[in-house]
Parts: sequence; structure tokens; C-alpha cells
Amino acid sequence: MKGLRRFAAAAVASLAVLSTASARAPQDNVKPTPVPNLSGLHDFDHKVGRWTAHHKRLKERLAGSTEWVEFDGTQTCWQLMNGFANVDENLFRIPGNEYKGVTLRAYDPATGEWAIWWLDGRSPFGSLDPPVKGRFINGVGTFYADDTLRGKPIKVRFVWSAITPTSAHWEQAFSPDGGKTWETNWITDFRKAP
Repeated sequence: MKGLRRFAAAAVASLAVLSTASARAPQDNVKPTPVPNLSGLHDFDHKVGRWTAHHKRLKERLAGSTEWVEFDGTQTCWQLMNGFANVDENLFRIPGNEYKGVTLRAYDPATGEWAIWWLDGRSPFGSLDPPVKGRFINGVGTFYADDTLRGKPIKVRFVWSAITPTSAHWEQAFSPDGGKTWETNWITDFRKAP
């Protein structure tokens, strides 16, 4: 009987120690909540609304082409998720090949970066392009992604610049050599619609 009492006492003492340890453990393991980086949250606020667009697109990309195709279009942009995301619908009025596309942007307060995805209306069930990611520095937004073109790896770069309340400039460039050289293949100038 004494052995059983000693065992019971030891078990109770062990439970008490475990109970105290487990009560302390969550407090000891609590990590401070990181302070969100909201410095870039409003970088795309200027895009909200209706825009006209003049596009200039290289006819063939990374093929030595110097022939550009020019056309007009429109864009309408809305904010989502209290400004942490936005979406715009684009109409491209290419002669004989008019189509629409959607841009989705989302802000990550942990990194202070935006991610931008593209959905092409000509292949609505196709995969989304890998998002370009980046931020604005001194009024210029630069965003990068790794992608493929004709089965070969490329780097993609978007640059937003010359932003005013009524205008903005955007360029897309591809690099076939890991970012050593870039070929600009699409340029768009936006004007706020009346």
C-alpha cells in the first residue's frame, strides 16, 4: 500500500509540474506580432477609375523584331479588400483581334511588396502567369518574375513611372539571360477618362 501511495503522490507531483509547464509554455513561446509594412499600401490608388490607354507592342518578342503595333484601349480599376488589393479590366482594340484581360494586384504587409497577376481573356481557362512582385521607390514601381517564353526561361519586368493624378506610363520587358539585358516589348500611356 505504501508503494501505491508513493506512486500516486509521484504521479500527482508529475502532473502538477506538467500542468505548470504547459501553462507557461504558450506565454514563453509567444512571438511578437510583426509590425505591418504599410508604406506601399496606397501605391496603386491612382489607378482607381476609368482610363484610356495608348499601347505600343513589339510584334515579336525576343526574336530580333523592331516592328511595333500601336492601338488604343480602355481600363477600369476598382479597389478590393480595403485597399489591400485591386483589379482592373482592360480592353485592347487591336485591329482584327480585340480582346479583354484582367489584372489582379495584392499587397503583402509582411514584405511591403505588391504581387501582380494577369488573366488573358483569349485563354480564360489557361494558367495565370507567375506574378511579378516588387514595390515603388521614388515614384517608380519595378516588379519582376521568372517565366517562360517558347519553352525557355525568361525574366519579366514591369515598370510604372511618370505617375500623376491624370496619367501614368507602363512598360514590360523580357530578359533571356537572367537580367543582364532587357528587351522592352510593350509600352502603355494611360490618361484618366473624362
